[in-house]
Amino acid sequence: MIQLHYHPSDASLMPHILLEELGVPFELLLVDRSSNAQKSPQYLQLNPNGLIPVLQDGSLVLYETPAILMHLVDTHPQAQLLPPLGSHERAHAYKWLAWLSNTLQTQLVQYFYAERYVQSSGVADFRARAEARLAPLLEQVDAQLQVGGGPWLLGTHYSAADCMAFVLCCWTRNLAHPASQRPAIGAYIARMRQRPAVQRAVSTEQLPESFFVRAADPLSH
Repeated sequence: MIQLHYHPSDASLMPHILLEELGVPFELLLVDRSSNAQKSPQYLQLNPNGLIPVLQDGSLVLYETPAILMHLVDTHPQAQLLPPLGSHERAHAYKWLAWLSNTLQTQLVQYFYAERYVQSSGVADFRARAEARLAPLLEQVDAQLQVGGGPWLLGTHYSAADCMAFVLCCWTRNLAHPASQRPAIGAYIARMRQRPAVQRAVSTEQLPESFFVRAADPLSH
């Protein structure tokens, strides 16, 4: 059985939603971040970077969220959660998966964990600069939803890229100008929340309403 090492609301929510979309048996294995379990010797044997998620599929141990998503799509082609192999649409899907992970998520990490990059005296300025860099990236997502023919990130076809885009947009909820304030993204988040697979994953991870809307703590996510 497929096993997903996860922590609620983390990047592991992306493959969790995809697994729910696929409707295949899987097991969730909680990685307790409160005890720093992702840095334990046992977990580091699975992912030497000490990051969540990790997917185990038989003898395969896989980390890096886009790789996990693409593996699940490739091993369950009947679900058609990416465009056909070799097509231009498939190439654009790869582009968006890479961009969401390497560009948008990277900037979000810098915003949330500014103290990892600069001394305490520079955290506020570093975070402000990270938030400024996020604004045009969110505009790109909003523009794609408007010009792509919708209602999903790649157009009319729901895909694995939506699992990633949705979660990242929710992570921005406590920015001064969160993704949900943009017209196309706001409607997109609402559509995603109506999908049964998303509702099952959110219920299982017991995510509160504050995962989707601004909370009191500006750094909660």
